Amino acid sequence: MRRIITYIFALLLFYACNTGVKKNTETDKTAEVQTINNFMDAWHLAATEANYENYFSKMDSTSVFIGTDASENWTKTQFENFSKPYFDAGKAWDFKTLERNIFLSDDGKFAWFDELLNTWMGTCRGSGVLEKNQEGWVLKQYVLSVAIPNEDVKEVILAKRKNDSIFQQKFN
Repeated sequence: MRRIITYIFALLLFYACNTGVKKNTETDKTAEVQTINNFMDAWHLAATEANYENYFSKMDSTSVFIGTDASENWTKTQFENFSKPYFDAGKAWDFKTLERNIFLSDDGKFAWFDELLNTWMGTCRGSGVLEKNQEGWVLKQYVLSVAIPNEDVKEVILAKRKNDSIFQQKFN
């Protein structure tokens, strides 16, 4: 009898441990990837249309936006303050996605991505992290960088050397 009770207890424990985490099927993942693509396309479109509310509503309250300048590591509020004049003027920025890769956590609660963009700065790379909450996906972090061809890196290093030196002094 004791052996049966132990066996039943072990089965219940095993069942309880396995029901807490839902694994996504390939069909689920494909649907989520499409949802995230739509989410990111809508986010970029909101900037193109200078729709402040649609753009910033997709960012979590704790979001971080890291821009192309070394000083641009902004909280959502800081980024809103920087961006508001552009949106108010009816002209924010227009980033067109050339390519995007999306990856999902096994439990489907987090996604990370990278994307190539056609921008006024030329080809840029964006990357970020999304979290799924009760309302859907929300952007937690976005990083924008200017893509520099390897053969042009030396010229870029020379062009930014002075400003880098000034900027780095505050870390000494």
